Amino acid sequence: MTTMRAIEITRPGAPDVLQLTSRAIPRPGPGEVLIKVSAAGVNRPDVFQRQGNYAPPPGASDLPGMEVAGELIDGDLAGNNPFGLRRGDAVCALMTGGAYAEYAVAPLAQCLPIPAGFSMIEAAALPENYFTVWSNVFDRGQLGHGEGGADESLLVQGGSSGIGVTAIQLAHTLGHRVFATAGNAEKCAACEKLGAIAINYHTQDFVQEVKRHTDGRGVDVILDMVAGNYVPRELDALAEGGRLVFIATLGGNKTDIDASLIMRRRLTVTGSTLRGRSVAFKGAIAYQLHEKIWPLLENGSVRPVIDQVFPVAEAAKAHALMESSAHIGKIMLQW
Repeated sequence: MTTMRAIEITRPGAPDVLQLTSRAIPRPGPGEVLIKVSAAGVNRPDVFQRQGNYAPPPGASDLPGMEVAGELIDGDLAGNNPFGLRRGDAVCALMTGGAYAEYAVAPLAQCLPIPAGFSMIEAAALPENYFTVWSNVFDRGQLGHGEGGADESLLVQGGSSGIGVTAIQLAHTLGHRVFATAGNAEKCAACEKLGAIAINYHTQDFVQEVKRHTDGRGVDVILDMVAGNYVPRELDALAEGGRLVFIATLGGNKTDIDASLIMRRRLTVTGSTLRGRSVAFKGAIAYQLHEKIWPLLENGSVRPVIDQVFPVAEAAKAHALMESSAHIGKIMLQW
């Protein structure tokens, strides 16, 4: 067999530009493996790519999708293989593109064994969110290692998103107080069930609520997917020495800030994108996740929250749900 089914973006546009097609099965290069895909995650960057607003990095597949779970069937296993993966193993992987297909190529360093007891769908829900949250909350944001010490707190903007539910669970499980914003009572309840103090951003002011619950101190780290006019309020909500970490700009790229406030209160404003980083960088995150987070997944301390699973042929419906923001947790595709 030399061909496979895949979902391609026929042109920039609405969800219906996603169409089932036939493609040649990709071939892994040095340091890469071929995965027979069982399930793939749907993420906001997939939507941006479909709309024509987020081109894949040079050399990446033009097919959408950045995370999969499936069977490792071929490839270069002689290089950086920290988990001793072999042909036939069930794996999940972070990719730069190409996940919406029956077969996908991923760097071996970005492949992890599926946690014990996990289904393929659950495993496919892990890579994008867990790599992103670990890199930004615990590495770049240094939660638990700043001026506030081990008891530092976190505010997650968009707590019911895939990223949000992951950040809440990991921070809560690792002993941190977590606040999360969400847009309705159902989403707030979901955040609270995962361990957060929920703030309905339609009816409550997150700055006031954070300060009320922290005796005026504020939070140590904010994970922000909004930016725009949220930024001045977020700086106000940070504790002394706090860190504001951007991972998306859904509310706009531009804002006004008070630089003197940043200096007086020793604040850090930072951010990152993961897709274009090197294999070595992502491989280092994979190693940390396997060491520190995989045991928590296997003992049930944290679990992916999955809102809905669609057949891959219905990827357009999955994207429409993502754009509606009506979901709580992950949206998944299954072959």
